[in-house]
Amino acid sequence: MENKRGNITMAGNPVTIVGNEIKVGDKAPNFTALKGDLSPYTLDDAKGKVKIISVVPSIDTGVCELQTITFNEEASKLDDIVILTISVDLPFAQKRFCAAKGIDEVVTLSDHRDLSFGMNYGFVIEELRLLARGIVVIDKNDVVRYVEYVDEVTNHPNYDKAIEEAKKL
Repeated sequence: MENKRGNITMAGNPVTIVGNEIKVGDKAPNFTALKGDLSPYTLDDAKGKVKIISVVPSIDTGVCELQTITFNEEASKLDDIVILTISVDLPFAQKRFCAAKGIDEVVTLSDHRDLSFGMNYGFVIEELRLLARGIVVIDKNDVVRYVEYVDEVTNHPNYDKAIEEAKKL
């Protein structure tokens, strides 16, 4: 089931968000995205671990770059927590970005093919076929424990709150 929301802006302009909005307490929906080697990655690949999913429109923009770098730095300090960065960038672009920026602690995933993550978690910007910015924290039993849909796509998410919630788990 697809729903539409209009409570998010990009550079001040309203955008339509489609997909299934998730809430704290929901069972985390599965999804399939592509890793850098084009192999599929699903939520089951991180089964039994706490997961922080960092959602960005494109790693080739300033805020997305900083969001990815911030979580990469935090990842080295967090035990038993998997950090996933997901965008609709092609896996090749993600791989190049990670190599250039020394990103080696987070798993970058591309949702470009099917928008599986974006639709299942309610992050697709209909007009642009990009993902809106946000963070999802999922516990070891695949229950959503924290969700942030950033209301202005060009703003940063609340990194501290997401990391704090993940550490509690």
